[in-house]
Amino acid sequence: MAFEPPERLVRALGEGSADTAGEWLDRLPELTQEALDQRELTAQRVQAPGGRSSLVVLVRYADGTPAALKLAPPVARPQLEVAALAHWGGFGAVRVLDTRHEDGAMLLERLQSEVSLRSLPDAKAQLEALGTIRRLWVAPPVGHGFETVAGRTARQAEAMAKAPEEARELVRTALAVRDELVALPPEELLLHGAFRQGKVLAGDRAPWLAVGPEPVVGERAYDLARLVRDRLEDQMAAASGAAVARRRVNRLADALEVDRDRLRGWTVYRAVESGTRALAAGRRRDAELLLEFATWL
Repeated sequence: MAFEPPERLVRALGEGSADTAGEWLDRLPELTQEALDQRELTAQRVQAPGGRSSLVVLVRYADGTPAALKLAPPVARPQLEVAALAHWGGFGAVRVLDTRHEDGAMLLERLQSEVSLRSLPDAKAQLEALGTIRRLWVAPPVGHGFETVAGRTARQAEAMAKAPEEARELVRTALAVRDELVALPPEELLLHGAFRQGKVLAGDRAPWLAVGPEPVVGERAYDLARLVRDRLEDQMAAASGAAVARRRVNRLADALEVDRDRLRGWTVYRAVESGTRALAAGRRRDAELLLEFATWL
């Protein structure tokens, strides 16, 4: 069968303007077939529309057991995703089925890709999300190679500094907040790094399991911050959106015993960082929503 990457993946990787990503996309059909052959798997179909950073092929073992084969470009450092998933061992997250190969492909248990927490009403989805994310917050393995929150955000800060003039004031605010937060980190735990409702899928082994981590080591408030702005357009459309957003911060912080001010600070930083990336990629509507949301907090 053909393993053409979904348009969503091609578009997303193109935003990064990375030559290596383009080369990887060109070789993707070949890489996919090699990964299937090495693992003696039969492909069923490519998952579409799929994600923005990887190709997922639904597969079966020779005995009919279903699984999912995920391929991500080297720039995404898929080996770190595998390391995090292996460390969690299926507790709160999708399970890795095969770690014998080092070809950048991951063989994962099959989840219900079409059913995420976003299919639930928001209040119920947030409750289930909190139950999932708290399972992931564990001590990192000894001698780990994961990026730290301080390191990741320092790298991001370099790109944020190049934001257009219209976003400069917010960027200065976000970077000042970031500097305060990384100066005295309260804890160092293994974090999902990109946690939100859409990253939690229905499973058979457990009702809900996290997928697609961008693992990083740091404090829980950083990980929780992305969840605050879930269903952003709905929040922005609410008559009292700013008040709702602030209450959302407080509720999530209190539910997981996270410091409210640190969660608010990381939420501001991460919204501005995402907003400046959206601006750079030409996604102006997304950028405007994110940057306005940051001003509400």
